[in-house]
Amino acid sequence: MGDVEPIPLRQGPRRDAGSSGGGGTSGHVSGQAFGSNSVTAFTRGELSAILAVYGRLMAEGECRDYAMDFGRETAVFSIFRRTSEVPLYRIEKSPKLARKQGAYSVVTPTGLILKRGHELSRVLDVLAKKFSVVGR
Repeated sequence: MGDVEPIPLRQGPRRDAGSSGGGGTSGHVSGQAFGSNSVTAFTRGELSAILAVYGRLMAEGECRDYAMDFGRETAVFSIFRRTSEVPLYRIEKSPKLARKQGAYSVVTPTGLILKRGHELSRVLDVLAKKFSVVGR
């Protein structure tokens, strides 16, 4: 393992994992946790669809910032009204739930799941405001 790799934990157990000093045990455990390169992420098409919704919300003045988080079990795209606040919406991808309830979900700041499903486009429809004329 050289000095060039930016994320040494993803390479597996470190060479100095057996060294004394207390840091060896935590390095070894971290190495096992990140031993495989399995990180859940959005595909290019999924990101395109999410960014289209984000762009529309931004044009309407509803949000100003976003963040992405890619973990081992979930990928999260968070939409913020302001940078210093909690996310207005979280779009989550959990491949573990793909066969059960669907891999995609839209979650509010309180944890309420607005929509969950197998197709991202249908899940993102919950963020599309549809106005209709109400009869008098």
